[in-house]
Amino acid sequence: MQSKSQIVLEYAGRLNLGGIKENWDELVHQAAEDKISYVDFSFKLLKSEIDHRGKRDLERRVKVARLPLVHDLDQYDHFFENGLGKQQFNQLRECIWLEQNFNLVLMGPSGTSKTFIAAGLCFDALKKGYKAYFRTMEQVIELLKMKDIIRSAGVEYKRLLKAHLLVIDDIMMFALNKQQAVGLFNFVNHLHEKASLIVTTNKSPQEWVKLLDDEVIATALLDRILYHCEVVKLSGKSYRLKNRKTIFEEKTN
Repeated sequence: MQSKSQIVLEYAGRLNLGGIKENWDELVHQAAEDKISYVDFSFKLLKSEIDHRGKRDLERRVKVARLPLVHDLDQYDHFFENGLGKQQFNQLRECIWLEQNFNLVLMGPSGTSKTFIAAGLCFDALKKGYKAYFRTMEQVIELLKMKDIIRSAGVEYKRLLKAHLLVIDDIMMFALNKQQAVGLFNFVNHLHEKASLIVTTNKSPQEWVKLLDDEVIATALLDRILYHCEVVKLSGKSYRLKNRKTIFEEKTN
């Protein structure tokens, strides 16, 4: 014959109450030790379920966001000098700029933490409940090419159009032909003032013109991105080179 605890766990499974099922033994044991009221016990039960679902939802949205492996700004090295002050860094993490559909441009040479900061701000936005996605320039261009050909690409395109925040990493890393340039402009134009963009780049606006081979499109694209925008100029030597690993043992004299 099943005990009442076993029946509760069975019911929790049927109702997809994973948080309660996972934490039942601990909650019951803690309630007995603390001699809490029925109301407090009910509160703890429901809170464990809410927390469980929130965690699962965040995991799902992080997966869809396609964040790089390293994306937690709690691990950010403030001793690394790249021109971004701690106060400015913390202000960016508050994500108030997202409420105003502000854009961010992280500009600087390779290795100055542009991608890490962009991915970290995307992760912070996800934790605050925003629809946020991280895509490289190459992924965006490929998506724009395939959205009318492959169904999954069309679904992905519509998903990004509903974003609160979209990160485009390494924008203008390579030259675009006329069709690609027009597609990128139309995409950014669709998001203009409806979502926030974070773009990372090591190219100046003058170089954008050369890579797009069209001054009109380059000017229009920059106009959409730089309107209501904070430009964060990063500088310094490459963090990766400074902290590179070696396969050889270091010998001390």
